[in-house]
Amino acid sequence: MPEIIRNGRVEPDDWAESDILTLAQWRERRTQPPQPGERLAVRLEPADDPADLAAGVERLQLVAIHFPKFADGRGYSSAVLLRTRYGYRGELRAVGDVGRDQLFYLRRCGFDAFALAPHRDPHAALASLADFSLRYQGSVDDRTPLFRKRLAAGTARG
Repeated sequence: MPEIIRNGRVEPDDWAESDILTLAQWRERRTQPPQPGERLAVRLEPADDPADLAAGVERLQLVAIHFPKFADGRGYSSAVLLRTRYGYRGELRAVGDVGRDQLFYLRRCGFDAFALAPHRDPHAALASLADFSLRYQGSVDDRTPLFRKRLAAGTARG
């Protein structure tokens, strides 16, 4: 069973790739009434609009956002939109060409799970979630920028 990083731990992936719907499949399925015990997951490709998940987003247990290559950053924006504008609270997973250097920043945008590229070791990458102790900008994971925290604590430097 493949392993993923989820909520800061390496664990077995409990989703089969065949269980995850494409956006087109989700569009057909979202109007159907929920089935008892059903688990729903959707995979977004870089060109997919996360707004298409807005109607029925609360039914989804997993949204997997595909990064086809390391340098494609569109998934970061999709994650922020899902978490902030559309109120998605389920598992948000980065999949594809995802590596250690991206994890800290992906988490800042709202991802809480990571399926690394097959040639990458999730155990070795786990430490990257703690690469930085301070974050200057606010983001999905912590909306308050550092300067406001320092002002509130009375330790502003200027």
